[in-house]
Formats: sequence, C-alpha cells, structure tokens
Amino acid sequence: MTTRSLQAPEVRTVAGTVRGRWQGGVAVFRGIPYARPPVGDLHLAAPVPALPWNGVREADAFGPPPPQSLALGYGVGPQRTEGGDDWLTVNVYSPDPGGAQLAVMVWLYGGVYLIGSSGGTGYDGTALARRGTVVVTFNHRVGAEGYGQFEGAPPNRALLDQVAALEWVRDNIAAFGGDPGRVTVFGESAGAGAVAALLAMPRAAGLFHRAVAQSVPGPFYSVPLAADIGTAVAAELGAPPTLAGLAPVAPDALRDAADSVLNKMAGHESRWGRAARARMPFAPVVDGDVLPRTPWEALRAGQSAGIDLVVGHTRDECRLFTVLSGRLGKVTEEEAAATVEWFAPGAGARAYRTGYPDASPTDLHDLVMSDWLFRMPSLHLAEAHISGGGTSYLYELAWPSPAMGGVLGSCHGLDVPLVFGAFSGEIAELLLGEEPPPEAGVLSETMMAAWTAFAGTGSPGWAPYRSEDRLTRVFTAASATVPYPEETSRLIWADWDLAALEMMNGA
Repeated sequence: MTTRSLQAPEVRTVAGTVRGRWQGGVAVFRGIPYARPPVGDLHLAAPVPALPWNGVREADAFGPPPPQSLALGYGVGPQRTEGGDDWLTVNVYSPDPGGAQLAVMVWLYGGVYLIGSSGGTGYDGTALARRGTVVVTFNHRVGAEGYGQFEGAPPNRALLDQVAALEWVRDNIAAFGGDPGRVTVFGESAGAGAVAALLAMPRAAGLFHRAVAQSVPGPFYSVPLAADIGTAVAAELGAPPTLAGLAPVAPDALRDAADSVLNKMAGHESRWGRAARARMPFAPVVDGDVLPRTPWEALRAGQSAGIDLVVGHTRDECRLFTVLSGRLGKVTEEEAAATVEWFAPGAGARAYRTGYPDASPTDLHDLVMSDWLFRMPSLHLAEAHISGGGTSYLYELAWPSPAMGGVLGSCHGLDVPLVFGAFSGEIAELLLGEEPPPEAGVLSETMMAAWTAFAGTGSPGWAPYRSEDRLTRVFTAASATVPYPEETSRLIWADWDLAALEMMNGA
C-alpha cells in the first residue's frame, strides 16, 4: 500500500487548511468555499470572500448547487438538492499538490445560464490532471440569482462570482502545485459565453492568461431588455423589481418565478424579440460597468489581445435540442421559414436556400439556429480577437455521436465528455451511449492532449486562424487542419453585427 493511499492530502489555503482525498493518483479537494453563501443579508449581492476557519476542513464532498431551473423541459439538467446554501465553492484536482508549478485549467460549466453545477461525474478533472495540469471547477450562480437585472442589485452577479473564483485561484493555487501565472479558463455553451465575457471584463484582467471557448452563445442582453425580463420575474412574486423588494425572497421562490416567466416567453415575442423566441430569459448583460461592452466589440478594440484563444463549435450544434424536444423530422416548411425570418441576417432566406438547396425543413431550422446561437458567434469571436491583435486557434468537432442510432450528429455538448475524458454519468451516456466505441476514446485522447498542451505552452498543436487561409482544426476519427469547413454559413453571416439584444421596436 502506497503512502498516498494511507495519508490524505492536506493543503493550507489563505482561509485555512483543507484535507482532500486521493482518486486515481490525483489529489482531489471538493467543496472549498471561495465566497460566503449568497443568502440572507448577502442575497443578490456581489460575492464576499469566505470566512477563515480553524483546524482542518474536510474537502471530500462537492458543495450544494445553486438553485437550478426546473422548466427547461429536456430532462438533463441537475435538480436542486438539499445541503445548505454554501453554493460558492471550488474543487481542485492536482497530480502533485505542493510540487512543481503546473499549468492550471479552470472550468466554467454551461446550462443556458439557467442550470449548472461543478459536482458530478461530467466535470471530473481527474483525467486532465493526470496529464500534468491542475484542474479547478467551481459553482457560480445561474438564472435570476446570477443574471437577473434588478434595480439596486449589482448586475452580472454570476460573472462577479467567476472573478471571485479566479481571485481565489490566484491567491491559493500555488499551494496545490499550480502556477498562478499560467491559468487557462475553459468553458462550454453558457460557460463559453462566460469565458467570452471575462475576456471583455476589466475586472478579470490579469486573472487568467489563456482561454478556451467551446460553442460560444451569441446572445448578450442590453440593460433595458434584461431589466424588463427582471420586472416580469418580480411581477410573478408580486414584488417590485428591486434589491429591496427581492432580497427577502427565498432563492427557490425566485427560481420558480423565473421558471414561470420562461414558460410564458412565447407570449412576449413582440416585446423581447429573439430572446423570447429562443426561450432564453437570462444572458450576460452589457451593463457598462461589470461588462462594459460585448466580447466581440471588446476584442476588436484590443481588449485581452495578449491572451491566446482557442475557440470553436460542433458541426450540428442544435440537432440535440431538436431531438430532445421530439421535433426531429417534424419541422414544417412554415416553421423553418419562420426560423429563418427570426434569426438569419439580412437576405438570409434566399442565401440559405441557395447555399443549402437540399436541406429539409428540420435541417434548415437546425442550420439557422446553430449558426445564430453558436457557430457564427464562435467564428466571429476568433475573428474579432485577431482584428484586435490577438492570436486565435479555431476548431470544429465533426465526429458524429454514436448515441440514439446516430441521429444527434456532432451535436452541442458532445465535446465536453471528450475534453474531460469522462464517459460515465447521465449526460455522457446521452451523448455517447452506454458503451462508447473505441473511436470515442481515441478522439478524447486527441482533444485532451490539445487542450492541456495549449494550457501548458500556448499552442494546441495546429496553426492559428488567419483571414488569409482560415485554417481550422476539424476533430474527427482522422482529425486534420483544413480551411474553415462551414464557408457557406460564414459568407451568409460575414457582415453580421453581434450587438447586445434590445427590446423590440415599439416595446
């Protein structure tokens, strides 16, 4: 029996000593508070640093998740569990606590800005840590708790949580064997939106040095739009949309009020526009302070030009949502035309029909939604960063999911189990099947190698993206670097302005 199996790892943090557990040769510390519970007098407030403790704190269990939306309808989001209100906690996976300064990878989870937590098997950092990195995952507020715009409450509290977690990493990660001067943030979906926001935030400057954004969502909200949605949430509670009116409300009750608004969004399309059509009540808010401008505008202006960026998307992003909602093969010509009218830019209808003449109504719907929501925002983030003097590496995941008979294609979220090398758990089984084929393991090794190489050296192993050749790493069973493969969509969206979404005209 080894020394590691006999002696639990202990690390001294700024707030006190924590005791973790060995797992697969990696020291794992779970549920370390980086901020005080955001309830009571701190409800809807900016994060406040955690209180110190005496003695040794057992760090062997994940902290409880923040309140989770129950209204998405897909049945794959984590539910709120009992366990207290200490939501703001970090977890650390280190192959050598107290040893050499290793590159650090800090994960931001996705979930439509409505769900998400760092617990569970899907974000297990053990496999990445075994590649010589220190992996950090953490909880931050979502939904109305994290993104609701209410008068008197600090905006973008979820983003402020993320800054607080990165400050914790800066102050503590060396004690776990990590290098505070080599921190890479990486996230998927809403987590990639948060990564993009952090790149645009002056408060996050210096807290990370590289970034990976997997499937960046385009919607960012203006203050009037976000405040109007916040007013609707407060109205469900019979309260004013203010800090004074909502701070006394129980967090789960605020979550339920937001879910009620989510379920009624179809009735607000004339007022909230594409935010309502896409059923997205929350997104980062371009408030002029925490988030001064959209990531695309900020990066074009040279914000974070010194931070190298890996950004990309999957080929068939929105097919997952079509399958889970039971609409595969059932989208009508009229519905597809409405999707194009709502979401495609300019003369999009003609361009899509010319560029994709054989697309079925379902295919057309999925193409437009994939482009609007994830593919083109990701591409444009890479291009904006280059325009501002930064270096971008672009990728596309084109390997099709083997689950459900292959109907998912290379869908949204498929990259997450591949990047983490974590094939167990509900989400991984949904996307990869109960018994993933050997190809999945090989591709996972390829993607983990690229992500950890980037965190360690600044190069993922393929050429940077440039406007002259648009080189893109396409991950398949036989990965290759080729010109950007979605050229038809790129041309359709070439002049698209990713401004913050506003209220509809006349609202």
